[in-house]
Amino acid sequence: MAGATVEGHCLCGDIVFECDANPKWTVHCHCETCRRANSAPVTTWSCVPLQSFRFKQGTPRYFNSSPGVRRGFCGNCGSPLVYQNERWPGEIHYCAVALADSSQVTPGRHVFVAEQLPWFETADDLPRFAATSVGGTQPVRHGAKPK
Repeated sequence: MAGATVEGHCLCGDIVFECDANPKWTVHCHCETCRRANSAPVTTWSCVPLQSFRFKQGTPRYFNSSPGVRRGFCGNCGSPLVYQNERWPGEIHYCAVALADSSQVTPGRHVFVAEQLPWFETADDLPRFAATSVGGTQPVRHGAKPK
């Protein structure tokens, strides 16, 4: 991305966002909450500084999915868009696939693979972390589960 402004939107186009910072990280999350919030076996998030992110058009609705966590989505089409957690007040996570060009981000790891669905696997060699990847935790493996 090299500092370029990226833009994204919901399915119906009512909500448009932009960000002018490179992601701090992009991860594939397998936790149950993300799966349910996005109705998908995995959610890919990009983390950016909150001050670099803005909604250009429309205002999302929010749902508090757990204490200190809110998830923003389009109130018209239901597209999930953002995740915010009180533990990280200076950042926002946006759904990488909501970008107008999702190829502009590159995931670097999988998190919460202890909660991964047994019938879903991806064919990449990225590190997999049982839960979060912060605080010096080590991956449980690299690449897909052995057969």
